[in-house]
Amino acid sequence: MSGLSTHVLDTANGRPAKGVAVVLSRGDETIFTGVTNEDGRCPGLLGDQALQIGRYRLTFAVADYFRAQGIVLPEPPFFDVVAIDFAVSDPTSRHHVPLLVSPFGYSTYRGS
Repeated sequence: MSGLSTHVLDTANGRPAKGVAVVLSRGDETIFTGVTNEDGRCPGLLGDQALQIGRYRLTFAVADYFRAQGIVLPEPPFFDVVAIDFAVSDPTSRHHVPLLVSPFGYSTYRGS
């Protein structure tokens, strides 16, 4: 199955991160702007576009999310926005880019 998906998990609170602002871009083109749902996902990242060979960026507004959860962050926050740059070399395969995040750390990987 081809396509692109993401999933944001709040590791500080042990739950999906609902309400994280997400932007997907390819070069100077913004493909998607939205927020994560109750499950920490963004259905429809590509809209009606097909995944193409090339470089992409997913940007997550994590400081705004943690502030909305009532977490007091330093000013400026250690991580304000997390940007994940990744490349697609086979547009026919599935690309899942999860983000596991806390106010002072994050990790990502190519999921399935």
